[in-house]
Amino acid sequence: MLNRRILRIKAFKALYAYAENPAMSLKEAEALLEHSCEATRDLYLFMLSVICALTDEARERMEAAKTKFNPTEEELNPNLKFISNSVTPLLAENPDFTKLIAKKKFSWDQYDVLLRNLYDKIRGREYFRKYMESGESSLAEDASLWIRTFEKEFEDNDALWTILEDLNIFWTDDLPYVLICCCRTLGELKEGKRWSLPPLFQSEMPGNEGRENDKEFVVKLLRKAYLNYDSYCAQVAERTPKWDKSRICVTDLCLIGCGLAEAEAFPLTPHRIIINEYVEISKYYSTPESRAFVNGLLDRLIDKNE
Repeated sequence: MLNRRILRIKAFKALYAYAENPAMSLKEAEALLEHSCEATRDLYLFMLSVICALTDEARERMEAAKTKFNPTEEELNPNLKFISNSVTPLLAENPDFTKLIAKKKFSWDQYDVLLRNLYDKIRGREYFRKYMESGESSLAEDASLWIRTFEKEFEDNDALWTILEDLNIFWTDDLPYVLICCCRTLGELKEGKRWSLPPLFQSEMPGNEGRENDKEFVVKLLRKAYLNYDSYCAQVAERTPKWDKSRICVTDLCLIGCGLAEAEAFPLTPHRIIINEYVEISKYYSTPESRAFVNGLLDRLIDKNE
């Protein structure tokens, strides 16, 4: 599930936590890393379960409309296509999925306002209108509707981000990647595959048996960066004599530290790949000037340490 880019980000964040709290032990940093990785898969489960929640919202609203004092013809004979979509039962009736959701106590029940607003927003979309008016009824069409919903309705939803932030401090940063994972799962359901919990690391997925172990990769990366962080900071200071260390962004120091650690721990990985990875990460987690700073320092320091 977790790719190398995400694992690098999680190692960087754990190192940043240590930089901000030097009393943090290596064991605590590794525990934070492990919890962060598991949190991504938890968010995947939580977001996938919104399919059942939104279907229930639509069904409850239709049933309520029928009991109105003077219901319209449309309310008495509603279009049942959405509430009868074939994706929802693939999850709601999957014992592995329902047991995990129950075990983790994930529920959308208390977020009824969000669900109402989401359903109203989806109903107003052109893609939903075309789906409801289509004469087709198939698993492929139902799955495509949900894929479109995950692509369009969640990433920029401020109300959802607030909820996720309250539930888990790791979740808001992970949401864009998790939505991609949910769409991938929906694509598999579309092809007739049964849902199963994805392995936490991509190296554990079927077909990747000969691949380098991703868990070992990220743990080794964090350990190397943690144990040598002060040394890496000193190297940065040496290369930037005109800069006061206190003026250098801690985020940049951690990005450079992780880059140096990866170059040392995994010497077979091309240096340009390592540098490019941390430059890309800097775009999302540091200042506008960080891209050039991280790129230049890593380029010089990695070559120096060879």
